[in-house]
Amino acid sequence: MVPVPPERGPAETGVLALSPVGRRVRMAATALVLALLLAGTVWGTDSDFPFGPFRMYSTRADPNAPVVSTRVVGVTDSGAEVRLSGGEVGLRRAEFEGQLPRLVERPELLTLLAESYAEHHPGAEELVEVRIVQRRYELAGGRRTGEATDRVLVAQDLEGTA
Repeated sequence: MVPVPPERGPAETGVLALSPVGRRVRMAATALVLALLLAGTVWGTDSDFPFGPFRMYSTRADPNAPVVSTRVVGVTDSGAEVRLSGGEVGLRRAEFEGQLPRLVERPELLTLLAESYAEHHPGAEELVEVRIVQRRYELAGGRRTGEATDRVLVAQDLEGTA
């Protein structure tokens, strides 16, 4: 059985009015949030998000500047490259890129990626080296020109580390 709402008289609207103190508190909170948003927009950085601009969405890249893609590869004894970035070792791309300066500074940490790869792929060929490679794709007018160059940022030899 559905309950029937009580009948209201012609003067009753069913709306409760906010007290003057309640209105002032809400106006102050709204003004504070708007001030933070304005200050963040003018002076903020990505680390101030959500009150600062999120550069990825608030700016645009130069359509003639190269695009850089970073990847981690393991090298087998036969010279074949094995992709280690993109979740192959339990590390997402954003997590890896956040650790990039640390990995360049301390290349011995790349052995941990090789160990993780070996755990996740027990039947795979053993790796002898791990490299961080940046590929630059040249653009003209926002489109690829077909030119790409690779640069090894850092490499760690794995032979003798096991």
